[in-house]
Amino acid sequence: MAMPPPAHRPPGPRGHGREIHTLGEFDAALARPGALAGLRVQSVDLTDRTFALLSASAAAAVFLGCTMEPEAAAKVRADGALVFPPVPDLPFDPYRSRLYTPDELYAGIGETGYASTPDALAYAWFGRTRADGDIFSSMLRSLHDDAVSDALDELLEGKRVVGVMGGHATGRGTEAYAGATRLGRSLARSGLTVATGGGPGAMEAANLGAYLAPFPDETLPEALTVLSAAPSFAPSVTEWARAAFDVRARWPRGGDSLGIPTWFYGHEPPNAFAGHLAKYFANALREDGLLARSTAGVVFLPGAAGTVQEIFTNATPNYYGSLGAPTPMVLVDRAHWTAQLPAWPLLEALAADRPMASRVALVDSVDEAPAALERLAKA
Repeated sequence: MAMPPPAHRPPGPRGHGREIHTLGEFDAALARPGALAGLRVQSVDLTDRTFALLSASAAAAVFLGCTMEPEAAAKVRADGALVFPPVPDLPFDPYRSRLYTPDELYAGIGETGYASTPDALAYAWFGRTRADGDIFSSMLRSLHDDAVSDALDELLEGKRVVGVMGGHATGRGTEAYAGATRLGRSLARSGLTVATGGGPGAMEAANLGAYLAPFPDETLPEALTVLSAAPSFAPSVTEWARAAFDVRARWPRGGDSLGIPTWFYGHEPPNAFAGHLAKYFANALREDGLLARSTAGVVFLPGAAGTVQEIFTNATPNYYGSLGAPTPMVLVDRAHWTAQLPAWPLLEALAADRPMASRVALVDSVDEAPAALERLAKA
């Protein structure tokens, strides 16, 4: 296959220097030789850059969801650029260049409640279109999820990511929830980026722990007391989310972490403690992507069918070595994983005589998990 001309080739990994995500990056590109040629411009409002678009070469450029004046759009097309215009009347941007934030998905919850938030509106759109067979809706979902994956890879480049998996049913005010919070705090304080499924329960608890990592230890019980006023997202997502935002308001500028939720499970709202939310329509992409990006290992808290699925989704590349050296897997709660849902004996049998044997562990309590993870990483 012939290589593209040097001016159109990405100068670094993941196309660094080629993708334009902000107006400032666009303006900086105008000063370089070749101007806009070969660039990928994502969701930038260019209505005030008509003169620049009329003046600069845009050969082989791609404009994804960029607003621009008709004459500017006609000119860049004449240059040979591809223009994918914004899609009207959508509650989400299929070409978005960055991950979501809790403030973005929950915008308006303080005034009108959850039903009017962008998160709820996107789920309502998904509910209307997921089974109608419309190829256009399917294409929009795919475009959106691919854009989210691209933004996720850009965010995580060079970071050591540890996944924390667990059930959504773990309620605020329980010891299991408090333990998952301590786990997230300990992992974040060790320099790891905590990644969860981004939903409620144990997922929220781990993201909360990472958020509270910069604060004194005594902050944790205080925050848990605030949250206990709304133990679950049922029956009211509004009150559950508002309690989380109350904690964030009381202790602002907390630590960063990642959540990867999905609209496929609409009854599971995203939690407000993950600094970044990579929300997907396709749950399969979300599950596989979360585990594949957990390069520093995964801690599996007690859960049900979803967590069992995640254990063996993670075990498969570790067994075959398809993603390189096996990554650590720590299962928490011996009774749960040997008697109630005996995933550990099967995992242990799979690992026997394989390189992954030294990378799996079963511990009794959540507070043992960080040390076990560190031990496996050195094995």
